[in-house]
Amino acid sequence: MSDVNQSFGQALVRSLVGERGHIRIAKALPDIDLDLAGRTHEAMPYTIYQLVKHMHYWQQFMLEHIQGRKPQMPADVSESWPVEKGPQDEKTWQEDIQAFLSGIDQAVSIAETAQLNDPLLYFPGETKGGLLRNIASHNSYHLGEIVLLRRFYGAWPPPGGGFPA
Repeated sequence: MSDVNQSFGQALVRSLVGERGHIRIAKALPDIDLDLAGRTHEAMPYTIYQLVKHMHYWQQFMLEHIQGRKPQMPADVSESWPVEKGPQDEKTWQEDIQAFLSGIDQAVSIAETAQLNDPLLYFPGETKGGLLRNIASHNSYHLGEIVLLRRFYGAWPPPGGGFPA
């Protein structure tokens, strides 16, 4: 692995987990309970639950591309948003969070070990590193919305503190 590839991979890891730019994703989600996950706010079109499910949908879509598979592109972007406002129960919600965080772990592993400028078989013009960067920026964007919703509901910071406070 070249020095450039390794440096870019390390930068991607920091972006994927939320280091430096914002709270770590793994700290911002696990304490969100069933009620908070499905709560609606007049200033936002989505609930925390819908945001997490949407983030997971696209994260998995991009990870499949990185792994050389060809996931089915949705007919419409609205298919990446769940209709349900909240999870059916606490167990399912915690499983949703863990599935999403496991995808981040998978992306981190790829960033640490893959040749990041390798082109993707079924995504012309894109590379492994490019899609990992896309995962990081997409998750960061929506994590900001989750933090904002938590602030609206008086549920910020999470245990252990938030960054920024």
